[in-house]
Amino acid sequence: MTTEEADELRVPAVERPRLTAEVFIVLGLSLGQSAVYAVISLLAALTQGPLSRATATLNQSQSPRPYLDLTYQVFGIVFTLVPVALALWLLAGDRTDVPVSRRLGLDRTRPLADFGAGVLLAAVIGLPGIALYFVGHALGITARIVPAALNAYWWTIPVLILQAVKNAVLEEIVVVGYLVTRLRQLGVGAWTTTAISAVLRGSYHLYQGFGPFLGNAAMGVVFAEYFRRRGRVLPLIVAHTILDVVSFVGYQLFRSLLHLP
Repeated sequence: MTTEEADELRVPAVERPRLTAEVFIVLGLSLGQSAVYAVISLLAALTQGPLSRATATLNQSQSPRPYLDLTYQVFGIVFTLVPVALALWLLAGDRTDVPVSRRLGLDRTRPLADFGAGVLLAAVIGLPGIALYFVGHALGITARIVPAALNAYWWTIPVLILQAVKNAVLEEIVVVGYLVTRLRQLGVGAWTTTAISAVLRGSYHLYQGFGPFLGNAAMGVVFAEYFRRRGRVLPLIVAHTILDVVSFVGYQLFRSLLHLP
């Protein structure tokens, strides 16, 4: 969405309380809720000893029974994406003839350019992120992160890929596309909007420690500014998916070779 289109959709003062409440509801059903629980998890870890001794495990098995575990994994992915559908539905109700897919840059008008931009963003974010994790862990401000702890079945890798896509779609549409759009409509300044989006992104990673908070907040600044200037979420989804696929699948494939837990 261009700045001019955003200005046209800016809501009158009388409608701002309703729109503000909508934002809190959407975030409360999704990543705002995750941020609160992440803070609680961080406090719990800090009261149990040095943060470097804590472990943050992602993508855990839900059952020792393979097909029951698969069922939990699939439905967990599906229901986690419901707030995305809600955010898109609410944006589609705005008084404009521009489809929400175009406003958020989710259309397929430039697939190669979007994919190329996503790969570049993943490279820019990924390498410093790995370095920050090891530095943070050495400094004692980052927990030991286990990206994947699923049992090895035929469906493990496909599920990890789906988890990566789910994370990317949820975070980039809600925290960037939806939130940045709504904040602009509410008249929030550009840099304040970027800061809110970035701090929210960092906050729901606090269960991993302060290092991941800083790293994800920095990623949030880059992604929010990209959307604000380019008006496209799709490259952000591509970049986020690549980062998570490399992390989840790479760990799952090589943990036994590298004697990782």
